[in-house]
Amino acid sequence: MAFDIDNYKNSDLDYKTKIFFEDLERYLSKENDMVANLANTAAFISAFFDNINWSGFYLLKENQLVLGPFCGMPATTRIDIGKGICGTAFEKGETLVVDNVCEFPGHIACDIRSKSEVVIPLVKNGKKYGVLDIDSSVYSRFSKEDVEILVKVLEILYKYTEFEK
Repeated sequence: MAFDIDNYKNSDLDYKTKIFFEDLERYLSKENDMVANLANTAAFISAFFDNINWSGFYLLKENQLVLGPFCGMPATTRIDIGKGICGTAFEKGETLVVDNVCEFPGHIACDIRSKSEVVIPLVKNGKKYGVLDIDSSVYSRFSKEDVEILVKVLEILYKYTEFEK
């Protein structure tokens, strides 16, 4: 299975998004392993979205969020529930879009270039497994449309991924 990043460059957003979802589904549908699918999902997000410097997952283990597959610079390995943007999004069970991470109380800085962040809880069949975390070096990077795309990404991920193994 070959991946062509040029499909995501110099294309209008509708075409780019259509190809992105087709590629993601093609890759994830051939595998149900959680680590493999999380790794490919993080890579797809990094390839698709402009102006992001980190995309990846934190997974619930022993009442903490533990670093999972990601694309970007080294990151904090454990985050307490309710701490930072990731821990807060997980605890509340809701998506957090932060336009300026420096203004978020208790922000946990991993990459000093990060200016904005979106975190979406991983919830499959009512059970929380962790969070999807994406950082940008641009203030106010994440739009409502970006969140809608990311929610669809997670729907595709849930469709093919076994989180209980």
